[in-house]
Amino acid sequence: MKLSPLLNGSLALLLACPAFAASAPTPAPVPRAEAATPRFTDPDRRARVNALLPEIDHAFAAYAEKKKYPGLVWGLVLDGELIHTGALGFANVEKKIPATAAGTRFRIASMTKSFTALAILQLRDAGKLRLTDPVVAHLPEFAAVQALTEDAPAITVHHLLTMTAGFPEDNPWGDRQLALPPADLRAFLRRGIALSNAPGLAFEYSNLAYALLGEIITVVAGEPYQRYITRNLLAPLGMRDTRWEYTEVPADRLALGYRNGPQGWVPEPMLHDGSYGAMGGLLTTVEDLARYLRLHLQAWPARTGIEPRAATPDFSRRLLIKQGDWEGRNGAAVASRATLREMHLPGVITRMIPDAKNLAGEITPQVVGYGYGWRWTLDTQGVTSVGHSGGLPGFGSHHVFFPEYGFAILSFANLTYAGTSAVNAQIAALLLEKAKLPRRTLPPSPILATRTPAIARLVQTWDETLAAALVAENFFLDRSRAAWRELAGEILAQAGKITAVGAIVPENQLRGTFALQGEKGRVEVFYTLTPEADPRLQELSLKFVATPSSR
Repeated sequence: MKLSPLLNGSLALLLACPAFAASAPTPAPVPRAEAATPRFTDPDRRARVNALLPEIDHAFAAYAEKKKYPGLVWGLVLDGELIHTGALGFANVEKKIPATAAGTRFRIASMTKSFTALAILQLRDAGKLRLTDPVVAHLPEFAAVQALTEDAPAITVHHLLTMTAGFPEDNPWGDRQLALPPADLRAFLRRGIALSNAPGLAFEYSNLAYALLGEIITVVAGEPYQRYITRNLLAPLGMRDTRWEYTEVPADRLALGYRNGPQGWVPEPMLHDGSYGAMGGLLTTVEDLARYLRLHLQAWPARTGIEPRAATPDFSRRLLIKQGDWEGRNGAAVASRATLREMHLPGVITRMIPDAKNLAGEITPQVVGYGYGWRWTLDTQGVTSVGHSGGLPGFGSHHVFFPEYGFAILSFANLTYAGTSAVNAQIAALLLEKAKLPRRTLPPSPILATRTPAIARLVQTWDETLAAALVAENFFLDRSRAAWRELAGEILAQAGKITAVGAIVPENQLRGTFALQGEKGRVEVFYTLTPEADPRLQELSLKFVATPSSR
């Protein structure tokens, strides 16, 4: 732990002249200031990733061979840049057309869902709908859906986004509905829907939910959801090679889908675009999807900085984006950072994975949730990832990003339900465990920087004037000043003469730990400030850690 020399601060005066502490000045209220922003401080992170690129490519190639993929493409995004791509095999087996990361369009299936969710949030931000709106408010045909129980709440847009509407899991059936015309979807609603749960009680993966979100976009925006998403997401992000209908893709740039048969790869019929495209219809390239992942990565961390102006009701009026945000083509703003982060966080916890393992084979259990078109995962090492897989007859894909670490991985294959999430997880483990990419470091907030030297003085003197200015009303009610003086004295005595005050290591803007370094060891000081405008000390703990030579 980095220590600041005692002579650099007022603690030097305190220790040299104890009488000074009795007349310590009252700390002035700290003016409001910008929050500290986490940042990457490791200058070698790019070099360490570059050193692993051959191993990353080998891992993708080995996985493709093991799974017998006709074609596989992949990409790695780091710090807002697509730094590496790879490709192997064929986009078209019969014509021996190779797969490429730059030009081959793969169907990404359910990875489409986050585009649909973001379009809904754009309309929400424009004031055109609310997430609490009942579905029937936008789709009158939904009135035919009967509640499963008498006490069931109305199914809302939020329920559709989080797949908690009570619809049954529908992957095998839903995947075959891609080309269903909108009129047929409306007719389906008029016949009613069989429900498996009351709304809001359970997560069940639902393609139907996202097909309905597509219809809601169509109604609210006044144009087909495909056109709205293309105009307001794909075009601003420069995703020029992304399409909804496969017949619009040049034949030499289209990945055909296959399944494994007894004699080898068997072509799967390509599915046309339709009302279910909102759940899984997009065809795109690695380079195009990297632009989309870059958008989501730039939303982290929360920070002070110029944001796009509030969305206008007419999204055809492009919003200018300014320094500190990711700009789309033509200076268009896609969404605020806060809206993007809202998508990533879990709206519902879906499951636990108690036997998940890291690269070394150690058990690192995970909890999984679902946000708005994204899966969220947190493991016992504190690593958070946000991603989504995609699978349709003929195709399988996956993309994942790590908000606190600044990288993303994406891969597409043209084999039915190819399941590339496992190899992406392997690559992520290489980056986290072998390249040892660190997460962002949070510098001390102005208030922590101000309070730390004052708390260092308080711990050693328990000066009444200083305490009156520094501690919250609960502090001496929870433990008296006399009891604190006795406890701190015992712990400080173990450390011996204090020679330096360590730098504060923040946990957040109002909490952190620093060390009082003594001749025989250090005293770790943890504290938490109050939510008052002038934050005061509400919680304190002291722990002695002996140096090895003094044990």
